[in-house]
Amino acid sequence: MIQRNLYIQQLISYMWDGQIKVITGIRRCGKSVLLFELFRDYLLSQGTNADHIITIELDNRKDIKYRNPIILCDMVEEKIQESTQQYYLFIDEIQLSVSVPDPDFPGEKVTIYEMLNELRGYKNLDIYVTGSNSKMLSSDIMTEFRGRSSQIHVFPFSFKEFFMAVGGDKRDAFDRYMLYGGMPYLLNLKEDRQKKDYLKQLFDEVYIKDIVEREGIERPDVLSDILDYLASSVSSLTNPTNIANTLNSTKKANISANTVSSYLGYLKNAFLINEAKRWDVKGKRYFQYPNKYYYTDIGLRNARVNFRQFDSGHIMENILYNELIERGYSVDVGVVYDRRREQKVQKEIDFVVNQGDKKVYIQSAYEMTNTEKAASELDSLRLTNDFFGKIIMRRDIPASFTDENGIRHINVLDFLLGKESIF
Repeated sequence: MIQRNLYIQQLISYMWDGQIKVITGIRRCGKSVLLFELFRDYLLSQGTNADHIITIELDNRKDIKYRNPIILCDMVEEKIQESTQQYYLFIDEIQLSVSVPDPDFPGEKVTIYEMLNELRGYKNLDIYVTGSNSKMLSSDIMTEFRGRSSQIHVFPFSFKEFFMAVGGDKRDAFDRYMLYGGMPYLLNLKEDRQKKDYLKQLFDEVYIKDIVEREGIERPDVLSDILDYLASSVSSLTNPTNIANTLNSTKKANISANTVSSYLGYLKNAFLINEAKRWDVKGKRYFQYPNKYYYTDIGLRNARVNFRQFDSGHIMENILYNELIERGYSVDVGVVYDRRREQKVQKEIDFVVNQGDKKVYIQSAYEMTNTEKAASELDSLRLTNDFFGKIIMRRDIPASFTDENGIRHINVLDFLLGKESIF
């Protein structure tokens, strides 16, 4: 069992804040295990009585009756309302709850959200929920509780968590992580073919099916093509118009840029992809387009290209983006201008990373084996012409160092394993 300390600490920080804790994230990333096993174990280790942790799994036959929110609320109130001791309520697969007629107001319906908001008023009850499927994604659950909830967003295993499980040589482990990513169930599979099949099946049997059913998508083939396009161009700039033009040219899709934009929104809501906007470092403004799209899990990305398109540099950049977001940083793609010649040339900084009033610029470079590559990476950082930190994340150095320009070169494995910090 991997101890997901980052998320446990977040849950601890939200305990007894008067809000409903909503655990969100891509399906099959380990939300239920985090709540029902890891966090429960933490509470027990702190002396909480097991009888004071009320666990409801709405996809479990024994708990089906609690899909009725009134029955659920009555059961919880019976346990807690005459007590001064603290109780915890865990609900999994909350989207399976049903609306029922309000016995006090004919013609009205009672929802789980109303009942949990009522329970939230008890000072001796702390509430945690999770769940998502085609009926309701975890992003929707968060929306339903808006203003009354705290969000803990869960990613698949980070490289540090993956390495805790597999051990061995960290470089070999990183090579495997770059190929298969961090979906938790993969740790149960021994054969490469099993891992590849599992990741492909997640799309066919879970993700695409969920989005198609939930959004009523008429062109699932186009949704699939967009996923393929984003996988092939991961870490590259693009926009809905470019995607539509490519699909119309190569697939005869006959689809508009507006439809592509809608489909991208569905993929983001399902937590399959993240969008990184471009930030003008000097102009202090965002560009509308183009942007970058990163897969929430690099193994899922590789499954979309059938494990054939393996660009180490782009894959490492995707992994770094996920790591920075998971750690709670605000991350944009930076744009600087080179005006040293007659033309004004845009140059890119992979990540502009902010945490409060702190900022750092990061370039992702799997390797810098020639002077041209090194000059390109360094040049963009120098063009910021400010005093914020500047970093190049690299796979091809044995240890981190600072060069004569004050730019830090960090071994990416040391960063991912928590041995190096960006601030």
